[in-house]
Amino acid sequence: MSMEVHGLAAFYASRGGETTARLVAGRLARLWPRLPGQAVLGLGWAAPYLGLWPEAGRRIVLVPGHLNGAPGLGSRAGACVTAPEEKLPFADSCFDRVLLVHGLEAAENARHLLREVWRVLRDDGRVMLVVPNRVGMWAHLDRTPFGHGQPYSRGQIERLLARHLFRAERREAALFMPPYGLRVLGSAAPMLDGVGRALCPRLAGVILVEAEKDIFAAVPAGEAKVRRRVLAGVPG
Repeated sequence: MSMEVHGLAAFYASRGGETTARLVAGRLARLWPRLPGQAVLGLGWAAPYLGLWPEAGRRIVLVPGHLNGAPGLGSRAGACVTAPEEKLPFADSCFDRVLLVHGLEAAENARHLLREVWRVLRDDGRVMLVVPNRVGMWAHLDRTPFGHGQPYSRGQIERLLARHLFRAERREAALFMPPYGLRVLGSAAPMLDGVGRALCPRLAGVILVEAEKDIFAAVPAGEAKVRRRVLAGVPG
């Protein structure tokens, strides 16, 4: 992935990044309106979004180590750490929800990442994936983080989830307007996004898929006992 931590942080600190986060957060809030007392893990670059659920019992942001670390990373959304995505430093079945933003498309090994997500989720846990839409304009322009990494179609996401013992339950989409002029749109962005949704529903910038851990499927093959070590951590 060419978009590193400093690029992600700079984007979301900009006016255009704030507009983007607000539009994506609106869709997330429709799918997960409240998570009272639940343990929530944000993987990738999820800090701009975990603030949606202040009532959650525990919120942790984990930035994968291949993004070259996150020195000085802090988040009002919860504790922030960095660690290898294939060796998450958490016990089995310890999270109710996992949110992946700039996670799957940036993964060095999507199979290992999803296997670890399955492991740390509780039996009734759910994962939310936010990924660039393969046919959308945002995936083909590198002016935003959604233009980096591997984009997906909805069918590709659902097949990938099924192969890794998740059952897709709900689908949404966001960012229906082109990724231009984000800094100056401000309060007009939701209206323009709504127009784009009505006119070009297939051309959303990102796809959101909520999936449930499938406890009736076989245990993932190839699991092994590995040493999990947190590389760095900064309290939120």
